[in-house]
Amino acid sequence: MGDDDLVDLYRSESAKSISEESERRINSKTPMKERIRLRMLSLIKIVDGERNIEDLMPALLERLGPVRAALEEHGGGMIINNVEINQEQKLDFILTLNGACIACGAAPGTLIGIKYDLENDEEINSVFFDKELLDSFDDLSKEFLLAQTVPLFKIT
Repeated sequence: MGDDDLVDLYRSESAKSISEESERRINSKTPMKERIRLRMLSLIKIVDGERNIEDLMPALLERLGPVRAALEEHGGGMIINNVEINQEQKLDFILTLNGACIACGAAPGTLIGIKYDLENDEEINSVFFDKELLDSFDDLSKEFLLAQTVPLFKIT
């Protein structure tokens, strides 16, 4: 087995382990019946006023992968600063972090994970974070976040 094969095997096993642990932690806090209900809700119908707006954040969280467990376990959260239904009938979000996520050293990875997970939902077009959030990071984290090839921030 070559070095590249070993790295790929380790990466695969690590991802599987992280995913399983994430699911275990989320399932210990939210009953599966509720998780299924939230997954089945249309985010567009919630935003459009056809469904209970109080379901929007839990339904968004349900669309996150392992980053959700990290967010919740470390006392962090998300706030929706803006959401719009665009011309393609998809959602455009501007979010920010709150709680322990502010100035956390892992927050840059959390932001990238949230953006990736949510933009993989068929009802979501784009996810950006409020540019003011950058003020809570040290210079190295700011530099890392601004250097991402995919834009993460938008002024609200």
